[in-house]
Amino acid sequence: MALDLIGFGYAALVTVGGIVGYLKAGSFTSLLAGLVFGSLSAAGAYLSSQDPNHVWLSLGSSGTLAVVMALRFLNSWKFMPAGLMALASGLMVVRIVAGILIPIIKRPHRV
Repeated sequence: MALDLIGFGYAALVTVGGIVGYLKAGSFTSLLAGLVFGSLSAAGAYLSSQDPNHVWLSLGSSGTLAVVMALRFLNSWKFMPAGLMALASGLMVVRIVAGILIPIIKRPHRV
């Protein structure tokens, strides 16, 4: 099976974002959220690398982060960091859902 490099890259972005939030603003919440969601995303990327049908952990973590960060962005209207993370997480959700739906759509239909 091929490694889910995009998933691992997303996990790294989330983790590094949490660390940077802690270093720049002293936000322990950012650090904790970055480490937790980065770890969940990395575990999800590992699982989907082992079996492409195991996408639920990735979908749950990126979906949750997309909603939370989109709400933070809508409250602040600041792209960094909430808008960036909402965008990246939303793109991950679209990627995962497309990966689920495209094989279903391409399957031959019986009449």
